[in-house]
Amino acid sequence: MQVIYNVLIFFLGKAVWFASAFNPKARQWMKGRQNLLEKIALELDHEAQHIWFHCASSGEFEQGRPVIEKFKADNPGVKVVVTFYSPSGFEMRKNYPLADHVFYMPLDSPFQARRFVEYVNPRMAVFVKYEYWFNHLNALHEKKIPVIVISAIFREKQMFFKWWGGWFRKQLKKITYFFVQDKISQTLLYKIDVRNVVVSGDTRFDRVFQISKNPPSFEKVEKFIQGSVIFLGGSTWPADDELIVSLINKDSNDIRFILVPHEIHDAYTSKLMRQIEKPVVKYSSYDEKSFMEAKVLIVDQMGMLSGLYQYASMAYIGGGFGKGIHNILEPATFGMPVVFGPNYKKFAEAKELIYYGGAFPVTNKADLEQVYLKLLGNYELLKQSSDVAREYVNMKRGATKTIIVFLNTIFNPGSYKSQALDMLNMN
Repeated sequence: MQVIYNVLIFFLGKAVWFASAFNPKARQWMKGRQNLLEKIALELDHEAQHIWFHCASSGEFEQGRPVIEKFKADNPGVKVVVTFYSPSGFEMRKNYPLADHVFYMPLDSPFQARRFVEYVNPRMAVFVKYEYWFNHLNALHEKKIPVIVISAIFREKQMFFKWWGGWFRKQLKKITYFFVQDKISQTLLYKIDVRNVVVSGDTRFDRVFQISKNPPSFEKVEKFIQGSVIFLGGSTWPADDELIVSLINKDSNDIRFILVPHEIHDAYTSKLMRQIEKPVVKYSSYDEKSFMEAKVLIVDQMGMLSGLYQYASMAYIGGGFGKGIHNILEPATFGMPVVFGPNYKKFAEAKELIYYGGAFPVTNKADLEQVYLKLLGNYELLKQSSDVAREYVNMKRGATKTIIVFLNTIFNPGSYKSQALDMLNMN
């Protein structure tokens, strides 16, 4: 199976190379990895102590961020190396100030994995949520470097739990410890005799809570809002935008709309503007007079969304008509009812918030209009849903503290021993 896996990785690299001729993201993926190992070898201080955090993309980075920041605060002399698989994650966070180095992760070939681990030589490696690159994992295992997976989540359909998944199950045994989001994940790992696991929860709750306590302000957005009630659509795709645009065009209330589409390039945002029948402006085309007169603002700049939720009364989160919904905890932490499309079943937070009354799934334009009128037309219901959303995030916090105790124990043996033992026995 190792040979088959390596062949697949080889063809993955070739496929991306071929796609780079006509796909901008593939081209960026290839460009970011040109001479990567040489760059890493030159940039790193090989006498320093490193800890390596790997994130697939920006979402996983936000999940790992509270752990990175607390670990750095507890161990200020340590050099933090952060890697990304996706170009979008790397581009958004390549200047993250608390990371000493930010790199792409090399292709998971045996040669590149061994070289990467040799150059970084981390005291410890932390993988956020998922992405099991088995040659990197093997290189870490051969050098006896602890590997910890945080905010992990497992589902029965994954290859580890199939009858043919023996080789993949064997790879999981090379991981030092798993911090999983829920009991289901722990039970699945127990079934394949992986016992080095604790249910710690999801560090996203800690991260979004941090944001809500010190959100950035946006002067241009505040010029647009002028004290109005705000409906915000975040990380929306075309199927989501179709519903929201229909709502905007029908709406007769004194409500303002902020849209933050997943695709923010000019061709898409310009097309979206043409579909909207009310005065609409783009964030990048700021003009004070037009902003104050507009009813709809399209934000075409990356990195703003999590802070924009502070201004809204309800939020529609995109992705629910595709592979799955985007982050609903960012609006929920600001005490905001959330609405999303029908593909939410694999997200525990969505199902729980629906149950408690803080979230509302929709399947068509009529559903969205009904939820919109029900919430914004009934202050008591809106307040009740808002309180539910805010309290839900608050009661789920704490994963970071659990994980940090363990990481500090591994990094500084003896210093946190009793706390770590208590934590590992809590299940």
